[in-house]
Order: sequence, then C-alpha cells, then structure tokens
Amino acid sequence: MFYFLAELLEFEGLLNLVRYQTFRAGAAMLTALIIGLVIGPRFINMLRVRQGKGQPIRADGPQSHQAKVGTPTMGGLMILTALTISMLLWMDLASPFVWACLAVTMGFGLIGFLDDYDKVTKRSHHGVSGKVRLLGEFVVAGIASYLIVSEINTNLYIPFLSNTSIPLGWFYYVFAAFVIVGAGNAVNLTDGLDGLATMPVVIAAGAFLLICYLVGRVDFSEYLGIPHVPGAGELAIMCAAIMGGGLAFLWFNAPPAAVFMGDTGSLALGGALGAIAVASHHEIVLAIVGGLFVLEAVSVIIQVFWFKRTGRRIFRMAPIHHHFEQLGWKESTVVVRFWIIAIVLAVIGLATLKLR
Repeated sequence: MFYFLAELLEFEGLLNLVRYQTFRAGAAMLTALIIGLVIGPRFINMLRVRQGKGQPIRADGPQSHQAKVGTPTMGGLMILTALTISMLLWMDLASPFVWACLAVTMGFGLIGFLDDYDKVTKRSHHGVSGKVRLLGEFVVAGIASYLIVSEINTNLYIPFLSNTSIPLGWFYYVFAAFVIVGAGNAVNLTDGLDGLATMPVVIAAGAFLLICYLVGRVDFSEYLGIPHVPGAGELAIMCAAIMGGGLAFLWFNAPPAAVFMGDTGSLALGGALGAIAVASHHEIVLAIVGGLFVLEAVSVIIQVFWFKRTGRRIFRMAPIHHHFEQLGWKESTVVVRFWIIAIVLAVIGLATLKLR
C-alpha cells in the first residue's frame, strides 16, 4: 500500500525511501515483529480458552513431552496475521509474485488450520487424512506455480555452475508444485520441539532475502552469474516479513513454549519458502539452505520405508530430532544444535551465489 501511495503521490525527501526495496524490507521486518509481539499475549489467551486441553501430545513420544499437555496450538495464526499485514503495507501489490506467494501462504495455512482444528476437537494427534491434505496442497501449489511460471522461464538452474540450466518445458510446472509441497511438509515435520522449526525458517528466510534481492537486480545477477528474474526483488520484503513474524512468535515459543506453531504455521511458512525459491529460480539452493528440513523429511521416509520392508526401525523415533531425544539429548540441546546446522547450511547455500 505504501509503495502504491509513493508512486501515486510522488513522495519526495525522506518519504521517497518507500520506493526502495531495502528500506521496505527493513520496515516489513519491524512491522511484522511489532505486530506479532503486540497481538501475541491476547492470541495465546484466546487459543488457550477455546482449546481447553491444548494440542494432543503423543503417548508414544518422549516422556518429557508429557509436561507440555495443555499448551495451545495454532500459534501460526499469529505469524500469518503479522506477515500478511506487513506484506500488504510494504510490498508492491502490482507484482504477480506477491499474490502467488501470498496465495500459497494462506492456502497452506488454511489446510494446516483445518488439520490442527481436527486434532484439537477429536483429541487425537491424527488430523485430516494425509491424502486429502496432499490433494489440497497440490491444488494450491499448482495454481501458484502457474502464476509464477507465467512470469519466468521454465529452466532449472544448477548452483555452482554459472548460467547453466536444464530446460524442463511443461514439466517445470509439476516440478515447481512438488518443490512448494515438499517444502511445506518438510518444515511441518521439523516442527516437533519448542523453537526447532521457527529459527531455521527465520534463517532460511534471511538467506532468501539476499538471494531475491540479488536475483531482482540485473547488475548483481550478471556479475554473479545467477539468473535474473525481474520483479523477484519484491520477495525480499516478504522474506523480511517472515523473519519479523517468526522472531515475534519465537518470543512466545521459546522453551518452555507458551504456544505451539501447529500445522497452521509450519505448512504455511514452508510453502512460502518453496514458492519464493521457485519465483527466484533457486529451487536447488533451497534444498541446501533448508537442508535441515530435508534431513527431517528424509528421516521419516527412510524410517517408514525400512519398517514396512523389514519390520525394524533405523531410528529410535522419527523425525530425527526425536531420535536424538531418545538417545538422551535434552530438548534444548537438540534445538540449539539443529539451529547451528541450519546456520551452516544457509552459509553454504549463499556461497553458491559466488562459487560459479
């Protein structure tokens, strides 16, 4: 909205800063952070009253988790509220990328909300059917992919190699949808401990803030040998808003958590990262920057596959963060060490911008 007003009223002087993506990114982060911190206490009280016993805790999980009984879920609504308001205030609403990524965020958030609602009302950790969830996610991702790909080419760019790409043609639409759905579910699987998913999402968003800004600038993209995507720089502002909303939520989600993110937040944020990666043509880099999410998802896939084949488990419990808990690591130890891994992977992902 502010960008539209700046263009319409031809802001000058200090007000002209609104035209700059870097200024709007900083403003979006602060806006989302402040909104999240302000609405947080009331949101948590509302969720606690409406949910009563809070999120159901798995009986077969680590025994330390039983102390979390009564903690409300759907805290992702706080993040989505702060994120959406910040985006609408500071982003260029004429950009198709804005609406495509916002559609994924809200669409996945709705699917996650329905799943959380089902769990709370039925008092079970089993929510909406997995097939129904995936169908809904692919519908949302498919629509968003169509909107995004209409603005970019259908090449898959290879990191570490300058201006090297694989033309995927029509298959790119399918690939893009898989990236979005995969990212959403990977973050969702990571969200199992207090603060475990939130900070890595903030870290990944920070990495893609820089990537989107550079990709949107023809001078920087040519210098670095990365694909130039006109208009992608606007998504740096969305990344900043995700960081602000995520940090505000972490204030209340820090151990011991006063609220859980739930599928409402984890699916939405993961889907948003996937959509941003597609729009910026850095899908493979997302797998590096978000390598922690990939590790969590792969651990579940391996566990299920091996158990169905042999009747035995490779990990004591999946996702893999529970495996380390079962080995005797404290929850805070798992969380902080996984944060460190997320930071290292983000740095490696950013290194691909120059190592080409």
